[in-house]
Amino acid sequence: MDCLFCAVVAGEVEVPMVHEDADVVAFLDHRPLFPGHVLVIPRRHVPTLTDLLPQEVGPFFEQVRRTTAAVEHGMAAKGSFVATNSRVSQSVPHLHVHVVPRNPKDGLRGFFWPRTRYASPAEATATAARIREALEALDAPLTDGSGTTTLPPKRE
Repeated sequence: MDCLFCAVVAGEVEVPMVHEDADVVAFLDHRPLFPGHVLVIPRRHVPTLTDLLPQEVGPFFEQVRRTTAAVEHGMAAKGSFVATNSRVSQSVPHLHVHVVPRNPKDGLRGFFWPRTRYASPAEATATAARIREALEALDAPLTDGSGTTTLPPKRE
């Protein structure tokens, strides 16, 4: 099997399992930021968040929400960090959401990358307009279910 997480779903790779249901699997990350770092994945091979079918989004993120509550409670954490990557920096090409327990002074400082500012209010306004245009173009699902995103062509 080419996809590591599909092998986890199939039971070919053993992991410390946290949750399994008909659609979602959650297990401990093998290289956690902190103990209790969980990965939540769809059973179906879905490369990125935009490849989830509309009817899968709600149930998937309900399990992310439940897992987040369980991680915070089970690990006596004061909060959590929840994140996903799409293609860039995505170590396994199967959608996975990181649920990481957080506590004050735990050593993680906000985001893992440097923050920046827009050069001007005009640049911020233009950027927001580009995203609004893309949202307005989404009159159909983002994906056809085959892993092909159906957004209009990207602007340069």
